[in-house]
Order: sequence, then C-alpha cells, then structure tokens
Amino acid sequence: MFYNGNWIHSFPQNYQWSNAILVCKGMAPYGAVAMGEIDIVTQKLHARINEPHAWWEEWGAMGDFVAKAGDDAAAAGNHATAGNYYLRANNYYYTGERMLPPGEQKLAMYKKALHCAHEGLKRRYPNIEYVDVPYEGKSLPAYFIKSPYAKGPAPTMVLFDGLDNCKEMSVLFAGVELAYRGYHTLAIDGPGQGEALRLRDIPARYDYEVAGTAAYEYVAGRSDVDAKRVAIMAYSAGGYYAPRAAAFEPRYAALIAWGPHYDYHAVWQKRWDAMKKDHNSVATSHFQLPWVLGVKSGSMEEAMEKLKKFTLAGVADKIKCPMLICWGEEDKLTPREIAHQLYDNVGSKDKTLKIFTAAEGGAEHCHVDNRQVGTDYICDWLSARLHP
Repeated sequence: MFYNGNWIHSFPQNYQWSNAILVCKGMAPYGAVAMGEIDIVTQKLHARINEPHAWWEEWGAMGDFVAKAGDDAAAAGNHATAGNYYLRANNYYYTGERMLPPGEQKLAMYKKALHCAHEGLKRRYPNIEYVDVPYEGKSLPAYFIKSPYAKGPAPTMVLFDGLDNCKEMSVLFAGVELAYRGYHTLAIDGPGQGEALRLRDIPARYDYEVAGTAAYEYVAGRSDVDAKRVAIMAYSAGGYYAPRAAAFEPRYAALIAWGPHYDYHAVWQKRWDAMKKDHNSVATSHFQLPWVLGVKSGSMEEAMEKLKKFTLAGVADKIKCPMLICWGEEDKLTPREIAHQLYDNVGSKDKTLKIFTAAEGGAEHCHVDNRQVGTDYICDWLSARLHP
C-alpha cells in the first residue's frame, strides 16, 4: 500500500500522529523499533484515519505481536533475541499509550510497555541498573547506566525527560552513546514524567530544582561518580526543567537544554489556541497538560493558570555553569526566538547556541529526524568541558 506522506510527515493532515511516529522512528538506531513494523502500523492507520481509537488499537496490536515473539524466544532460551523483541514492543506500546486519555486502559498499556522495557534492557544492556532516587519521602524511578570505559570515578549525566517521553527512551538514545564516551548516565523520570507520573502519582512542578538536587545528591553519593563532574540535561519540555534546576543547584558542572524553553506558559497559550481550531495540528493530546500538572479536573484553564510559574524570567541569569542550547530550524513546537531568548538571558560566560539545519540533519524538534547528529554534537561539546 502507498500512502500520502513522507518519512518526516507520515500524515500530512494530522501533525499529532506524524510527530508521534517520527519520535518512534527516532529509536531505530538503538534497535528499539523496526522500520518495517512501523510501516505496517502506519499503513493500517491510513486506512483508519478518521478513527481516533485506531491509534492505540493498532500500536497495541503490534506491541502484542512483538512481545509474544519475545516471550517465545525467552522460553526457548534465546535471551538476546528476546531482548530485542521486548525493546521494540516497549516502544510500540508506549507510542500507542501516549494518545490514550488517563484511565485504566492507558495504565494497562503503560504497564505492558514498562514490563517489556525491563525484560529487554536486562537482556541487552547488563550495565543498566534500575534505581530509586529519594525524593520528598517518595522516590523517583531511574536507570543508571555505567560506562564500561570509565576508569575510577567518572563524569556523569543526569538526564530528565520532556512532557510525553520516558526514561526507557532516553537511556538508549543518549545514555548508550554517553557510556561509549566514558560517562555514566542517570536517566530519570522526574515529576510529571513516565513512571513517576503514572505509577507514583508525582505531578510536574515549576521548581524543578527540587528534583534536580535530589538527582544530583543521588549520583554524587555513589563511589563510581566524580561529584565535581556531574552535568544535567533534559529535552523538549525539559528545556525548561534542566535550566531551572541548574540555576538553583550550583553543583552541576554543565547544562544542556535539548530543545529550549523560556516562558512555557506563552508556548502553551499558542498551542491551546491552535487546539481550539484543530486538535490534530499540535503534537500533544488535549488531556496531556492538565494530567502532567496534576489537575484532576482535566481543566485546561486551571492547567494554564498553574503553568504561569513555569518561566525562566529572572531565573536564567542565575545559571553560571557552561550551557549548551540545541535547536533545529524545522522545529514546529518551539519557535526560533525562544532559543535566542534563553541564550540572551543565560548568565553563564560559557554558553553555546547550536542551530541544526535541514542540510546537516537534526533539524526537527529535539533532532528526532536524526537523533545521532544531535547526540554526537552534545557529547563532543560536553567532553571539551568535563574531559572524561
């Protein structure tokens, strides 16, 4: 079957679906999806374009099919093969889950995704450890991936997610590359993210330095970490979270905003206005923001009021550690002026704004069109400062 679209925009008439599929495709270099399996789902979705529930039904069906193959391989004692199947099933379940409204069906699909992630990671990446980071009487779930090339206490990256991603993705698309280059990584679901939101009922907060400090103190307390060489990075909505954390936690030695933000409320005001005209024209489902912020009523008005505190005005100038801001010229979620606004207001004397072009790749939001280009640049920039 041939369908109207291209590799970046699988559904020209539905940006929400196109973006989600592109994010899924971005996991291909890490063996966490198969392009042929994604294409099968995409073809089925084109045949059901006017059925919103088709999204999670088709991704769930592919997840079930691939997870069953993982179970069969594991039962036969072929654990490396099983691990590959489970990692792919995890991403298919998670891709379907992101469009499901909060409720039992969403939770059930997420638990399938998480189960497959654990089964896949333990078989394919024995250097990844599941850990809990103490946080206000609770804990934040995380993976700690150790570099096999580290000699003695090593530089370490604290890596938070964005609005609708999870540590199961970031531990692969960033943690694996960082490990190859001599860095340990703590890939963590912070407040309002992944497992912390879904299974521990920890919503997002504007003062993300609380989570940032908790993560720093966890890694700094490990004997295999050099506490003076701990960096923090986050992507997409995390382009607000990580700068906020670094502004108030001076022990971080470097900061990367992988997709910048400054006034997150202003960004969402434009998205909400667009949603009212066409809910498929934005990357995020209508329920996502209230849910992430812990607004039980689901009210966008209440969520938007809460979001007013999510600004780096009067905060960015407090950032003193080296900072890298990454933005792509085809980014449809974050306008160019926001990247410049953040850069202009950051207080650090060592700050870099890297704009990725379509010609070099990595021009889409958070480089999902070519994640490796972005990851390589980030790692090289970081190594020039922390010297693993």
